[in-house]
Amino acid sequence: MTRCRAFCALILSSLALTATAADGEWETIAPGGDTLCATGTPFSFQVREADPQKVMIFFNGGGACWSAETCDAAGQPSYRPFASAEAGNDPRHYDGAFALANPENPFRDWSQVFVSYCTGDVHLGAADATYTRADGTDFSIHHRGWANSMAALDYLFAHFTAPERVVVAGGSAGAVSSPVFAAMVARHYPEADVVQFAGGGAGYRLPPPTVLWQSWNVLAALPGWYNAGNQTAETLTIPDLYRLAYRAAPALRFHQFDHAFDAVQEDFHRMLGDPVELLPGLDANRSELQADIPSLRNYVAAGEFHTLLRFSELYSRETAGVRAVDWVRALIAGENVAEVHCGAPEACR
Repeated sequence: MTRCRAFCALILSSLALTATAADGEWETIAPGGDTLCATGTPFSFQVREADPQKVMIFFNGGGACWSAETCDAAGQPSYRPFASAEAGNDPRHYDGAFALANPENPFRDWSQVFVSYCTGDVHLGAADATYTRADGTDFSIHHRGWANSMAALDYLFAHFTAPERVVVAGGSAGAVSSPVFAAMVARHYPEADVVQFAGGGAGYRLPPPTVLWQSWNVLAALPGWYNAGNQTAETLTIPDLYRLAYRAAPALRFHQFDHAFDAVQEDFHRMLGDPVELLPGLDANRSELQADIPSLRNYVAAGEFHTLLRFSELYSRETAGVRAVDWVRALIAGENVAEVHCGAPEACR
């Protein structure tokens, strides 16, 4: 079992809990239509209405898949195939930004939309794919991440018509696609202060992951105004998603949080044929993106942990004298936060 799969199993076991007293504050939305999870089960997302002027939409994480080995739900899939609480898609069972009883929670009085992830395509897929197992049998996977995400965004736009502040956040797989959705939100709410926040997704320094874009049919889904440079599956890199978002919505402010040796990001590098230690590529991505995007700010913490906003790490992590929760609180308040970095490689382990 890979480190990602082991990590996901640990998370899922911790989420197999009974509902809490906060259940009444969340509503489950089942949009129907073209939405679907990977194996054909229904898609749903969660909404909590609080202050209508401050809204966070969070795109959940949970791996990715692009082959028979990684996608087969009957084997050892490297993604979450269901939109259920047991599959890690219920904010009631998370800490961090979803700990509603914690007075330190920067999002405690914010309205929240929690976008479940169950399609293995970093929320961007627009394909129904057939994969063939080693024994010759076929199975289908619905990479419907784009349709699912659009349903959640449609709900956001219909129910929060004039917010003052919007945070478009994502963890892991949701971190990768968060700049795409942040650009869409910024263009929809031109009068709002819109900020993007990604946790656990900035270290992917790979050649264009053509197999991913093609398996998921991503380029067909991206709107023309976003992909104005006409990137192809052979040219589009993961960091390019930020460059395209910045060109489409230059007023956006971008933020990335990563652990220097994030075990899950390293594991997916290995699965994609590029085994590396994360920090050198993470720092190179950061430097190159900041040269292109002046508003981008990064927080690089020590260790191998993965993501931030779903976990108590939001409150316990401190780097170079800066608590992660204070950094997040400042950026969602509209402040121009400082760069935070754990330092030399030996200090970042």
